[in-house]
Amino acid sequence: MTTQKIGVGPHPLPFPNDQRFDLDLLTNGDRRNVDDKYRYWTVEAIKADLDTHRIDLHVAIENWQHDLNIGTIVRNANAFNVAAVHIIGKRHWNRRGAMVTDRYLEIIHHETVATFISSTQGRQVIVVDNMEGAVPLSKTTLPEKAVLVFGGEGPGVSLEMQQEAEKMVMIEQLGSTRSVNVGVASGIAMYAWLQQYVLKR
Repeated sequence: MTTQKIGVGPHPLPFPNDQRFDLDLLTNGDRRNVDDKYRYWTVEAIKADLDTHRIDLHVAIENWQHDLNIGTIVRNANAFNVAAVHIIGKRHWNRRGAMVTDRYLEIIHHETVATFISSTQGRQVIVVDNMEGAVPLSKTTLPEKAVLVFGGEGPGVSLEMQQEAEKMVMIEQLGSTRSVNVGVASGIAMYAWLQQYVLKR
């Protein structure tokens, strides 16, 4: 059984004369997990292009326990091209699940919930968790100027963050498990916002 290589090999000569391209990638090939239109581009050029059409959504993650799912949330944020990702708590987070997609995002660190809240600048803080008082996501209109907040797998969102939130939303489930994985939940919630403000246009 043969496995198909991701990406492309060396670029045919002559190389394109464009500052967006990376000479090393042109020479040796580009095996990164990027959209085909970004093949051979530098990280800086890709990020600059993404900056021109980011969606007006922020995502925040409480990082008190070095949760492995943070990388997945960051990867989802890149997939939907959110404006910014906020990491609250520990500065160091497990980047493995992000698959280097954090390079293409604005990542902002806050040591405390209070400093995060003071930086939201008019955005409405929406906690995504299945705790008491949360309203079903399918029956909720998310604010256009929103920051979706996710807690750690298991403990969920901190009490302090719950008290600061404008609203808490939950993802309805039909099975036996108490909750979906927080990385999965982040993708569902971001896509719900996208449906309400981008995809319906």
